Amino acid sequence: MKKNISNLSPADNEGTENISVDERREFLKMGLAITGVFCGGTIISATSAVSRVFASAGAYADKYPYKPHYSMVLQVDFCIDCELCMEACVETNSVPDYGWRTKILEYEKPHAIGVKREFIPILCNQCNLPQCARVCPTRATYKDRTHGIVMMDRKKCIGCMTCQLGCPYNARYFNEVFHAVDKCDFCYKVRLSAGDNNTSCSEACPADVRIFGDLADPRSRVYRMVHQLEKAVWVMRPKSGTKPNIFYTKGWPLS
Repeated sequence: MKKNISNLSPADNEGTENISVDERREFLKMGLAITGVFCGGTIISATSAVSRVFASAGAYADKYPYKPHYSMVLQVDFCIDCELCMEACVETNSVPDYGWRTKILEYEKPHAIGVKREFIPILCNQCNLPQCARVCPTRATYKDRTHGIVMMDRKKCIGCMTCQLGCPYNARYFNEVFHAVDKCDFCYKVRLSAGDNNTSCSEACPADVRIFGDLADPRSRVYRMVHQLEKAVWVMRPKSGTKPNIFYTKGWPLS
């Protein structure tokens, strides 16, 4: 059962008072309530800010630093909280029960008949300017120069957890078996590097929530969804300056 802020214990609720006024305002602009949006005690807010989305900014609109430039668009209002994406991720990547690579958070928003429960999937944002890689003392966390996925070199990880502190999205956990930090890598090691063109979570989703693809390819669906003006596209915590490659929008039909 998911929690929301109204019934959190003081320990669970730690950090919720630190959400900024600006973040609250941005949430309201998108019609999103902050109630229930949390991860490890830290509020995670979605902001409507197409002009600040990396993929829509200036020269990067048609020129991306990686080939392929892997990205994912999440159609948040399509999510039905079936958790098949999470199950597929656990099975594909051998994620232990105390860890996670993707999860679904719950939030509530005002509705004509009361409160409406909605869901928001989260995962590593595969940032273009990853703070986790910047603070890692051994370079165990690094951004691959070819495809741009933020990767982990387990052999170099010393378990200092500095990368976890540096990540604005709390998207990492310590794997007790490998004695190293682990995280989502878009299933690169087990799928993409083997010739597959999709992640396990995207493939398993029955509601077309997760669209994975190459943002450097104008023919790809993710490119078309990000580079349009009909619907708002936003990223998590743009003010962190990490320039994520995970984008959020309201639902589009299959195409």
